[in-house]
Amino acid sequence: MATQPIERYLDHAVLKPDMPPEEALEQMKLGIDYNVRTICVRPTDIPVAIELCKDTQTEVSCVLAFPHGHALSQSKADEAKRYVDLGVSEIDMVVNYGLIRGGLWDEVQADIQAVTDVAIPANVKVKTIFETATLTLPEIARATEAAVAAKADFVKTSTGFGGEGATEEAVKTMLDIAASRIEVKPSGGIRDRQRAEMFIAMGATRLGVGSTSTPVICKPYEATANSEGGY
Repeated sequence: MATQPIERYLDHAVLKPDMPPEEALEQMKLGIDYNVRTICVRPTDIPVAIELCKDTQTEVSCVLAFPHGHALSQSKADEAKRYVDLGVSEIDMVVNYGLIRGGLWDEVQADIQAVTDVAIPANVKVKTIFETATLTLPEIARATEAAVAAKADFVKTSTGFGGEGATEEAVKTMLDIAASRIEVKPSGGIRDRQRAEMFIAMGATRLGVGSTSTPVICKPYEATANSEGGY
């Protein structure tokens, strides 16, 4: 059940790789105008995003090892340090989901912990992206346990660029395993208020949405029940 206005659940994603800087700027401003929780940006857009969010309630999150997650864990740690130093509030890292599929759970945990070891001392939250469309439900469950053990703040379903986005089954699995030890962020394919409210009712505390979907989700339910488009 929602405990705050719906816009405060939203991570407003401005992540399309072909988006020119001027368009990215407008999409970031749009998210701030809607008072979203964070604007989630490409690393090159962090300095602009930080400046735009000054004196607002919107914070800056950024993606790391996006969208495939196969950078060396040491490289992920180096990347995280740069983003922490730039002033982001949250980091959405893509876990090496090839390791998840291989059942290499110690390595999965170490991959996540390389980033949390940098972020936690700086009070920066870490969200772990699994790309759940590539995984079985048991793999999602074990990956959630690895994220808990590595002291991540969130588990997240998808990048929005790798097949099917958030499904009810994947989110339910994450929530069941999380058991309030870690927060859950459905992401990908959330394009209207009805679907957003469904995931919130299930227990999700953050939602990843494409920047073009934010205005649709933030409208009254009656105006969005048959809407289309977005991320």
